[in-house]
Amino acid sequence: MPAPARIHRGWNCLAQADTLQLLSQTIGARGVILGGQGSLERVAVQLSRLGSRSSLSWQPYGRYCSQAERETLLAQCQVHQATGIVGVGGGKALDMSKLIAHDLGLPIVTIPTSAATCAAWSALSNLYSEQGSFDHDVSLARSPDLLLLDYELIRSAPMRTLRAGIGDGLAKWYEASVSSRSSEDVLVIAAVQQARVLRDLLLQKAEAALKDPGSLVWQQVVDASILLAGVVGGLGGSQCRTVAAHAVHNGLTHLTRHKSSLHGEKVAYGILVQQRLEEILQGNQLAATARQQLIGFYKTIGLPITLSDLGLDGLSSDDLSRVAQVACAPASDIHHLPFSVWPEALVVALQTTNLPNLQGSRVVAGLSTLA
Repeated sequence: MPAPARIHRGWNCLAQADTLQLLSQTIGARGVILGGQGSLERVAVQLSRLGSRSSLSWQPYGRYCSQAERETLLAQCQVHQATGIVGVGGGKALDMSKLIAHDLGLPIVTIPTSAATCAAWSALSNLYSEQGSFDHDVSLARSPDLLLLDYELIRSAPMRTLRAGIGDGLAKWYEASVSSRSSEDVLVIAAVQQARVLRDLLLQKAEAALKDPGSLVWQQVVDASILLAGVVGGLGGSQCRTVAAHAVHNGLTHLTRHKSSLHGEKVAYGILVQQRLEEILQGNQLAATARQQLIGFYKTIGLPITLSDLGLDGLSSDDLSRVAQVACAPASDIHHLPFSVWPEALVVALQTTNLPNLQGSRVVAGLSTLA
C-alpha cells in the first residue's frame, strides 16, 4: 500500500543527531528544503545543522500549491542540482514538496508543522489556482521516503490546526464507508474498518486532547490525524475515495472569502452537508441521527456547523450556485454517492446543515422546498 518508507517520530526529534543522519542519508548531498516562510523559520535552527552534511537550498513557496509555483520551484531545484527534497509545513506546502520530488524523481522527506491534514503521509497532491481555488489532484508514484513527526513542533502550532485535522480525519469514515460500497477487496474492507477506528478515537478523545496539549491523549489524536488518516487512504486506494465532504470543500474554495477557514474546517462542514443530502434525497434517518450527533460534537470542540461559522454568512444566490456547480461538476467526487445529486439540491443542503432531523424537507424534480 502507499505508505512512507520510514516514519521517525518523537519529542524534539529534529534536534537529535540520529534524525539528522537519517535525513541526510535520504536527501543526499544537495538537498532542497521547501516550505512557507513561517514554517522554514520554525525549523531553521534544527535543520541548519544539516549544512555540514549537505549543500542546502532553502526555498520559500507561495501561499498555494499552484501550477505556476510548481514550475518556479522546479526550475530552482534544477539550478541547485537537487538530490532530494524536504517539505516543511502544512498541507499545501507538503503537497507542493511531494509534487516537485515526483516531477524530478527525487527522494522526498515530509516534516509536518501541524496536525491539520494527513498530507505528510499520502501519495497525492492537490493543485490550486493562484487565487486558491481547487483545480485538481495529482496521484503520485509513491508516498514519502521519510516522514519526520516532531511532537514539539506540532504542539507549537495553533490549536485550531489540530481541530481542523480532527475534522479532516472524521471525513475518512463518512466518505470511505460510502465510496467503498460493498467492496469485497480485503484491503478496502480493512481501510473502512480503520476509518471507523479513526472516527471513534477522534470522537472519544478529541475534547480531552484539545484541553491538554502535549499529553498522551493529545499525542494519540495527533497520530490519528496525521498517521492513521493516512493509513486509510493508503490501504483503500481509489476505492476509498473522497465523496461529498471534500467536494463541498472544493466548491467553497471558489469563493473569494473562503481563505478565512482551514481545509479541515471546510471538510468538517462538508460532512454535515453530505449527511443532509442523504436525508433530503434518500429520507435516510440514520444520516439524520448521525448529523445531530456530529453537531453536538462540533459544538463541544469548536468545529463549524454552518456557512456562517466558516465566515461565509450572507452569501448571495450566485455565490451558492457557484459552490454547487463546482461541487457537482461531472468529474466531482460528489458523484461517488449512491444517488444522484444536482446543484439545486446541494444549495438546499448547504443552507440547512443545522436543521432538526428531516424537518419537512423534500426535493422533487430538481426543485427543493423546505416546509
